[in-house]
Amino acid sequence: MASLSTAIRRLPRTPPPADFFQQHRRGFWLRTLHQWHWISSAVCLAGMLLFAATGITLNHAARIEAQPQVVNRSAELPPALLQSLGDRDDGTAPLPADVADWLSDEFSVAIGRRAAEWSEPEIYLSMPRPGGDAWLSLDRETGAVEFESTERGWISYFNDLHKGRNAGPAWGWFLDLFAVACLVFCITGLFLLYLHARQRRMTWPMVGLGLVAPLLLALIFVH
Repeated sequence: MASLSTAIRRLPRTPPPADFFQQHRRGFWLRTLHQWHWISSAVCLAGMLLFAATGITLNHAARIEAQPQVVNRSAELPPALLQSLGDRDDGTAPLPADVADWLSDEFSVAIGRRAAEWSEPEIYLSMPRPGGDAWLSLDRETGAVEFESTERGWISYFNDLHKGRNAGPAWGWFLDLFAVACLVFCITGLFLLYLHARQRRMTWPMVGLGLVAPLLLALIFVH
């Protein structure tokens, strides 16, 4: 028995067929692409829903009526804080920390280190934000402060997030990362279409339709 098993081991082994390596390689790419595809889709799912919905609201912005709510308030800066403003020349600079804190508490608005426009008669601070706007004007002689805030509603808020308008650098970074996740999602989807195209005859006609339809609309109807 020992000699028989030894003889069997010594028999020349035939190499696996080329189809085996092709199937193995195809299986590897399928697993890898599926993994990247579902991870990228999970990462950008909420953002894609948001951007799809706000794409509709932005496309029909003229038909969606907004009723802005405007609030006007006034106050007077304490003399000690008014003196802390000093005799700064015209230009752009943040308000002193104690003045910014007093105004934030008085008007319930976050001022922080926002840059204000300084001139001899007044200081003007603009505070735009998604879905609204606010500003305040401070008289440097009398200390009189005028504050106005405008709210345009939730639809305007999400529309501004869609455009990245007045949303700050953190939201801008999120938009960049979201765009990268969408690119990964689309590119991996394209490669998966390529790998499954043999079993799905309508794959490339549907891809071509998705490419040609917007191109024809842009060429014919967009002027």
